[in-house]
Amino acid sequence: MYPRSLQDLIENFRRLPGVGEKTAERYALAVSDMDEAAAKEFARSIETVKTQLTRCRICGNLSDQEECAICSNQERNHRLIFVVQSAKDVIAMEKTGEYNGVYHVLNGLISTSKGVMPEDLNLDTLLVRAKEADEVILATSTTMDGETTAMYLNKLLKEKCPSVLVTRIAHGLPAGGLLDYADEMTLAHALSDRRQIG
Repeated sequence: MYPRSLQDLIENFRRLPGVGEKTAERYALAVSDMDEAAAKEFARSIETVKTQLTRCRICGNLSDQEECAICSNQERNHRLIFVVQSAKDVIAMEKTGEYNGVYHVLNGLISTSKGVMPEDLNLDTLLVRAKEADEVILATSTTMDGETTAMYLNKLLKEKCPSVLVTRIAHGLPAGGLLDYADEMTLAHALSDRRQIG
């Protein structure tokens, strides 16, 4: 149907999460309509990401420097560490504008079914940083793997860094959420994280 070069581009776009056949076709056709300079810039940005993007040596977040912008910012509270699964979680939290501490990116979750064990996660630097912290906030997902990881980290931190406060973010019903649409785990968290009114 399409020329081989365009079909290859469509197939490459389909590798991206959430991109189906029609979206991949639109993306590929949009690239084919670009002028040569724009197409080269597009290709160069992909190559740059693969050759220059790295992990922050302190927190494991994505960075194009040895230290990410958050870790190198001395105005942030470096004694408050927010532990997340991936760099996407850092971006989501930063968009709230409500947090002024630093992060620690695990780059995964413990998952015995997928063969991911604690030694596969970014934990060594977390233990070093936690010794200097006042609080470590665990913000892994409420999936089975997320809960397993949070329990493991809680035990590990209490054992290795007994003076640090270890907390878990509250999980529950989203704003406007209805009880009958919520799953059992969400309802359980909503119940256990309840607060006094007034």
